[in-house]
Amino acid sequence: QVHPVESGGGLVQPGGSLRLSCAASGRTFNSIGVGWFRQAPGKEREFVAAIRGGSLGYADSVKGRATISRDNAKDTIYLQINSLQPEDTAVYYCAVPAGRKVWSSMWVATSYEYWGQGTQVTVSS
Repeated sequence: QVHPVESGGGLVQPGGSLRLSCAASGRTFNSIGVGWFRQAPGKEREFVAAIRGGSLGYADSVKGRATISRDNAKDTIYLQINSLQPEDTAVYYCAVPAGRKVWSSMWVATSYEYWGQGTQVTVSS
């Protein structure tokens, strides 16, 4: 089993930046991939970004503001989001599928079997 662990959330002012971290097996995000999702109060969990090997994907809501990257030596992937706005406020989750999935399905929460506990990001002045 895989147990992703997120960190790096917090309170940030509008226009600021945050870098979230997800600790997971290096083998995992090279061969199977890792996704980031977020869930705001009263809303559905939504896709943010995904990485698998050299493939990267972003939701339209963060495209141009977010960068997903990995550090194989640290078994960690990162999600950097710039120009944060109040609508980015949510609990951010790192997730790993049980096996290799069609790349386009990495946008869908039901493709993932292992989830972290989440890290809160609050954007407010």
